[in-house]
Amino acid sequence: EVQLVESGGGTVQPGGSLRLSCAASGLDFSRVAMTWVRQVPGKGPEWVSVNHAAGHSYYRPSVEGRFTASRDSVNNILTLQMNNLKIEDTGRYFCVRGGHIGDNLSKSTGAWGQGTQVTVSA
Repeated sequence: EVQLVESGGGTVQPGGSLRLSCAASGLDFSRVAMTWVRQVPGKGPEWVSVNHAAGHSYYRPSVEGRFTASRDSVNNILTLQMNNLKIEDTGRYFCVRGGHIGDNLSKSTGAWGQGTQVTVSA
């Protein structure tokens, strides 16, 4: 059974930083792409980044240059370093098995963790 457990969320002021982690088990983590998705109440999920097993990543244009996705394939941990956070980055962040570029990803697609809340507020 695939299990994904996110952590590292919190409340920060605009311009602050957070580092999210996703601990993965039950999958061949070193071979699969992983996606970070975020969601706010009343809106569909937005893709944030896709990290491929080979190491390269793709980012939503609004986070490009501020967010960095990486992975530790020894310990099966996916991370998302978020710098210069903006109010519009607020949301619940999920890691998802597979590489999914595009918004409104269905929660029946891939495997999802329970998410971690990020709030950016002055």
